[in-house]
Amino acid sequence: MLLASLNPSIVAGGHDVADAVRIDGATLSRSDLVGAATAVAERIAGAGRVAVLATPTAATVLAITGCLIAGVPVVPVPADVGAAERRHILTDSGARAWLGEVPAEPEGLPHVPVRLHARSWHRYAEPSPDATALVMYTSGTTGPPKGVLISRRAIAADVDALAAAWAWTPDDTLVHGLPLFHVHGLILGLLGSLRIGNRFVHTGKPTPAAYAEAAGSLYFGVPTVWSRVAGDVDAALALSSARLLVSGSAALPVPVFDELVRLTGHAPVERYGSTESLITLSTLVDGERRPGWVGLPLDGVRTRLTDDDGAAVPHDGETIGRLEVQGPMLFDGYLNRPDATAEVLGADGWYRTGDVAVIDGDGMHRIVGRESVDLIKSGGYRIGAGEIETVLLGHPGVDEVAVVGVPDTDLGQRIVAFVVGSGSPQELIDHVAQQLSAHKRPREVRIVDALPRNAMGKVMKRELAT
Repeated sequence: MLLASLNPSIVAGGHDVADAVRIDGATLSRSDLVGAATAVAERIAGAGRVAVLATPTAATVLAITGCLIAGVPVVPVPADVGAAERRHILTDSGARAWLGEVPAEPEGLPHVPVRLHARSWHRYAEPSPDATALVMYTSGTTGPPKGVLISRRAIAADVDALAAAWAWTPDDTLVHGLPLFHVHGLILGLLGSLRIGNRFVHTGKPTPAAYAEAAGSLYFGVPTVWSRVAGDVDAALALSSARLLVSGSAALPVPVFDELVRLTGHAPVERYGSTESLITLSTLVDGERRPGWVGLPLDGVRTRLTDDDGAAVPHDGETIGRLEVQGPMLFDGYLNRPDATAEVLGADGWYRTGDVAVIDGDGMHRIVGRESVDLIKSGGYRIGAGEIETVLLGHPGVDEVAVVGVPDTDLGQRIVAFVVGSGSPQELIDHVAQQLSAHKRPREVRIVDALPRNAMGKVMKRELAT
């Protein structure tokens, strides 16, 4: 059963939890979740795909849970998405209705409200593990967002593998303040909690004070969240009583990692994944946690690195290759896009991630970045932008940085660093040259007021590289 902790027989057997979910000022017991979500299921059973405006509210929790109970695929829609992108998501997904909250422009779809106090105890048969649970849309950095088909089996496999890697149990209280339309916040945070049976607390905004007040044992955050926690001594000290701090969705700067260790006593767990693959790599609760490295393959996962010709790349911790993964948590393809699916998902079951990485002799993985923008070919060398960014972020005069390769008639590509901060360009170039090989130093550092970002907060390197 995908939502194992919500099995009605478990709740009926006296294993209820009064505060299974706390979100947006509401507290739901496990029986509240079962009864209210089943009431939602009765209203939308057989409806085909439905759109859920994924705000961090109890209505969103019940809407998504009700769909999973009824076997209706959910299309999570970001609350702050632009009108054109929202229209594309609704049209491409074929969503038949809005469930729960509705945006100001519903695009002509009917609205099915979620009644927080409604209850039903109807028993639904468990849908097939191969049935689609979610259609999650990519951020659209290389074109219109693509609908990623994620099965119930993939979610269950991923959560179970993470539970083994992190010793995640029903005794945990999981805390985060992340969006409920991403893998990190929705699948790992909410659905993971409903499968494992732990208490789940959503803080709303992921502020250091809110994290400290939640008194959890397991915390999820993106690097920006952890940077703010590391900058708030009182909040960081409060998190020292936690069991595990998990960082993902982007590389955690080494200075932030080190400061969290100093203040909380915890070396953060870092992990790697994508909408298409869910989480496939992680450092382990009882293993090495090396700053800048995302760990080992989870149970059931295999990885490989290839060069431009498809040949295997050595696992020496230095040689960069294209990362491919295989495992039970992979997606089933892109909705309505067999061409795009074939480009990244081979008939042999290997997913071409589009990321480049290195693997050392112990199997530890370090993500260099996206092949399209983070792999720089300069003077005959293959250089990872992420490695240079990590070194620059360790300089006190650097607040934010993006490293790109720009066309160069002599080198092929020239390494250029765009920096937000107070450091001088020559000082920063010399800093990299002291830490890394000479060919990895930026040929140019440009001090800027801000880095261009998309609606999801990701740096748009293509704009910088032109």
